[in-house]
Amino acid sequence: MDSDLRRAVVVTLGELGRSDDWRDRADAGHSLAGFAEMQEAVEPLLGLVLDSGDTFVTRRTAEGLLRRKDRVGLTIVASALAVANDNHADWIHTAIVDVFSIFSDDLDEALRLCEEMSGDTDDRVARGPVGCTRAWQISIPFFALIAGVRSLL
Repeated sequence: MDSDLRRAVVVTLGELGRSDDWRDRADAGHSLAGFAEMQEAVEPLLGLVLDSGDTFVTRRTAEGLLRRKDRVGLTIVASALAVANDNHADWIHTAIVDVFSIFSDDLDEALRLCEEMSGDTDDRVARGPVGCTRAWQISIPFFALIAGVRSLL
């Protein structure tokens, strides 16, 4: 793995994430999610999840981070959710449901990671899983309905 090249990609995507065009920012957020484990990517990703210009950027970036299905992606989304306004929180919740409403194992693992993160020493990280868990609790009846229909098939 060439860390210099990866760092150059993160810097370039960070610059694209500051574009005036919402499409550029959405593409940057989605692509930058693949580099979320790099410290240099965390702040640009947080900024894109909380994009003030267009909530599509919020949704696309949050979705990219959540599709990683790991602690790194969940931590960034949870940190953003802890400080998000209602509008951004709605779009983050939409991304959560979109990513975790297919396989119950993915949902279970995400809930386990959120429970783990709620004890984090960083208050922003520790508060975020509460919002994630609320999004899942709201959606649980939906998940139960889908599971019931699947069992009939």
